[in-house]
Amino acid sequence: MVLGTRGSALALAQAETVAAMLREAWPGLEVRLEIIRTGGDRLRDRPLAAFGQKGVFVRELEEALQDGRIRAAVHSLKDLPSTLPDPFALAAVPMREDPRDCLISRGAKPLEDLPAGAVVGTGSPRRAAQLLAQRPDLKVRDIRGNVDTRLAKLERGEYDAIVLAVAGLRRLGLDGVITQHLEPQVMTGAVGQGALGIETLAGDDEALELLQALDHTPSRAAVEAERALARALNAGCQTPLGALAVCADGKLRLTGALASADGRQIIRVQTEGLPEEPQSAGENAARMMLEQGAGPLLGHREQNDGQHLS
Repeated sequence: MVLGTRGSALALAQAETVAAMLREAWPGLEVRLEIIRTGGDRLRDRPLAAFGQKGVFVRELEEALQDGRIRAAVHSLKDLPSTLPDPFALAAVPMREDPRDCLISRGAKPLEDLPAGAVVGTGSPRRAAQLLAQRPDLKVRDIRGNVDTRLAKLERGEYDAIVLAVAGLRRLGLDGVITQHLEPQVMTGAVGQGALGIETLAGDDEALELLQALDHTPSRAAVEAERALARALNAGCQTPLGALAVCADGKLRLTGALASADGRQIIRVQTEGLPEEPQSAGENAARMMLEQGAGPLLGHREQNDGQHLS
């Protein structure tokens, strides 16, 4: 089983985790990693919005699947478009890590104590919009690079604070640098944040069987609800959409947050459904958002509200 992965320290840590899970589930299975450079990796100085497409960290991995260099690709699920094109399939979602974002600041100041005009780094329109919704006096600036690069930029004083995913820091053993965990009511994470997605070819029955042993049912249901919300809104990775679903007590609870770029308008919805019906929960949340005026915040959807909900 050859697993394709990006080459960053975080991507390699995630792929090694999946490899270890496969070896445990299937004793005797030979597993190795193949590093694939993606367009998003090659052009690290460009803002992600400049790529103008979904899946900037995905395409080359899918090409490697198609030409047989790898049998499966390990992704941060939030990088994977909510609709996979043929002939690909989401074979497994292992148990999800912490889905929250966190603030790391110089002087260990929490968000509420950052001085007016403080410069906060993030490459995510979602994070930028939700930061400005809480603190419109902050200056939000783009930041690119892997985790170590971003931490170094903070240390050099290029930023007063940065926002990162808790899961990535934990997987790298760097959660000690966290100043403040940002709770979902303050900063709702990206669709699929904290989860890994293992992609393979839909027709590769052997790979599907091997990988499905790693699937964690509650995590799968949660992220499928979030991805259904994104699909229903036709949202891409540059849409300032946050979503978090949690399965507990036999129910699936989904929170969605969509903000204007400047944070002045934010729509938050909550819906409840069954873990066995994540698609329905996501579509219900999308319908609620559209009823509350999400169309103008989505831009490209103003003329087509509801087209994915029929």
